[in-house]
Amino acid sequence: MGLRRGFLGVLTVLLLGWTAPAFAAGPFSDWTAIVVAGDWHANSGRPSEAFDNARRDVSQELERIGFQKANLRQFSVRPERYRDVRPGKSSPKAIYEALTEVAPRASGGCLFYLSSHGAPQGVLVDQDLLAPRLLAAILDRTCGQRPTVVVISACFSGVFIPELAQPNRMILTAARPDRTSFGCGESNKYPFFDECFLQSSPGARDFPSLANQILACVSAREKKEGMTPPSEPQVWIGPQLRPMLPLYPFPQGLAPKG
Repeated sequence: MGLRRGFLGVLTVLLLGWTAPAFAAGPFSDWTAIVVAGDWHANSGRPSEAFDNARRDVSQELERIGFQKANLRQFSVRPERYRDVRPGKSSPKAIYEALTEVAPRASGGCLFYLSSHGAPQGVLVDQDLLAPRLLAAILDRTCGQRPTVVVISACFSGVFIPELAQPNRMILTAARPDRTSFGCGESNKYPFFDECFLQSSPGARDFPSLANQILACVSAREKKEGMTPPSEPQVWIGPQLRPMLPLYPFPQGLAPKG
């Protein structure tokens, strides 16, 4: 009996020693993250930094939340302008290749964030239109059944929900399938939705809390600016993922960035 107790004690110590580093590293330390700016034009067709500003600052916010820089990939249509972070060149193929590279190593979960112009058929990624079915196939092949959060900031982005909806996924879009979103002008620092993401994240408990705050923020901003009809951002959470998301809390007590 004494020998058996001794063995169990050693086994317990070994198991605790093995699990402690994962806990200490944070809930998102082994998640893959992809953040994409899909265009560089304002609604007018003139140059705009809005999408790349969102790409840059959303990536920084994800790192604050606990995503590891080594597991995060950024993409821009004009990557040569941003040599500080060296983003990849935005394309569906490059996104797929990055997920194929990083997801096997950071296998705890996946986050995909894209900011661009949208159409009822999909979202613009440079010269390509990323259709809902194609994005669904990319995520199926790379992220599989692991917890996955998809955020799409674009007009008509609600069209992605039917194709992407899986029990292990949360999908947050900037607009209904039949509505535009706002804030893509030449003078906008970010699209409205991305700005609300950045403003709301420091005070959110987790991704469902963040989604609720973004919805309220976008509605208030559109009313203030007199934008109609309202974009009505959409959120969908799969039944398998819903009870798990509170296990992935955001860090608390940090002030929002200025």
